[in-house]
Amino acid sequence: MDALNCIKTRKSIRKFKPETVPKEILIEVIETAQRSPSYKNSQPWEVIIISGKEKDELSRLLVGLLEENEVKKPDIPEPTGWPAPVEERIKSTLDNRSKLFHIDLTDPENIKRSKKANFRFYGAPHAIFFYQDASLNEWSILDMGMFIQSVMLAANAKGLGTVPQAYLTDYSGEVRQFLGIADSKRLVLGMSIGYADMDDKINSAMTGREDLEKIVHWIE
Repeated sequence: MDALNCIKTRKSIRKFKPETVPKEILIEVIETAQRSPSYKNSQPWEVIIISGKEKDELSRLLVGLLEENEVKKPDIPEPTGWPAPVEERIKSTLDNRSKLFHIDLTDPENIKRSKKANFRFYGAPHAIFFYQDASLNEWSILDMGMFIQSVMLAANAKGLGTVPQAYLTDYSGEVRQFLGIADSKRLVLGMSIGYADMDDKINSAMTGREDLEKIVHWIE
């Protein structure tokens, strides 16, 4: 798979096959992503890959916190508002997905159901948690983003599906404690990874992208 096709075909997968991924493939994905650029080659990223019974136990913990209406405390606060053009893109995506699956994705009960599926890693056999030292500034979050993108692209090239999951950081303190991550670290993102179940309709969706003329400005 060439680089351009790898980028164009990557998509968020929300239903996985139960088949586990050989450890050597997961290692290759992470090793490849380590070639990501970072400010002054600081490489400000660490990962934990969790599988099997431990992953299932973490899933039960997260679903339990949701059911108990535990207050969310992500290490990186979620946005409280969006500029109008960005808000419109988000709304358009939700509207299109609601129409495709015949469900109102803004309904509180459906949001809760979606979070439960998220916390169950969409049936994926493995999950990756990305974290870094909490003292690092915005440049290091940017670097982490490039590393995470590289993980997703390397996974796609190896025939694996992924989905980046901000919800998995809702209860960052509890997740860090469960995974044995020091309090001096911040949890940036969670991700499910495995073989995509492409027979499931949920994986048929491909989100749109903004018209090029709206985001590219030429000075000649």
